Amino acid sequence: MAPKTKRTTRNPELIPGVRKVSRSQMYHKRGLWAIKAKNGGQFPQHAKAAAVAAVAEKPPKFYPADDIKKPLSNKRKHKPTKLRASITPGTVLIILSGRYKGKRVVFLKQLTSGLLLITGPYKINGVPLRRVNQAFVIGTSTKVDISGVNVDKFDDKYFAKAVEKKKTKGESEFFEAEKEENTEIPAERKDDQKAVDAPLLTAVESVPDLKTYLGARFSLKAGMKPHELVF
Repeated sequence: MAPKTKRTTRNPELIPGVRKVSRSQMYHKRGLWAIKAKNGGQFPQHAKAAAVAAVAEKPPKFYPADDIKKPLSNKRKHKPTKLRASITPGTVLIILSGRYKGKRVVFLKQLTSGLLLITGPYKINGVPLRRVNQAFVIGTSTKVDISGVNVDKFDDKYFAKAVEKKKTKGESEFFEAEKEENTEIPAERKDDQKAVDAPLLTAVESVPDLKTYLGARFSLKAGMKPHELVF
């Protein structure tokens, strides 16, 4: 490795703070007076280079005491739920879970959310208009004619619950008993149920034993093998 060469200066420092030649003598020695005279008594000024790109912000020196919640970006594209080939409008389904487990219902249409719109009819087995996931039903080979049933009105917003604002209780109301919630079904829902069930009941009664079939609850008995059953 070559040794480092010591840099020489034209105006060496004799003692700290005192140099060999004064500033005015160095001014003439470097020929700065000639450059200034050549440019009309001023030193030439060169255009400054383009501004350097903004330096990225430095990370904070300290972390915040509390976690700052940032919304997560949702890059998932909505894909419509594919309906099973065994489920078509008018197919009789068997509900496998929930409040109406074992009930036989009639499939009306698939909603935008992918859920199935079904009905009992209500007068036969007590199942009202409701939504159900196709993962919790079994499609049977029995079908009902629903050509006279109009279900254009029903969508996911129809079944959405109204959001209620939380009421803060005062000191006087703290010790009072809470009032029971009003669970009465609106008259509009009852009218919609009757409008859907009316033509459906006519179609069911026109087929022998279909009304009894829809009213009976499905269940497995001893010795029955589910994988061998034909629905």
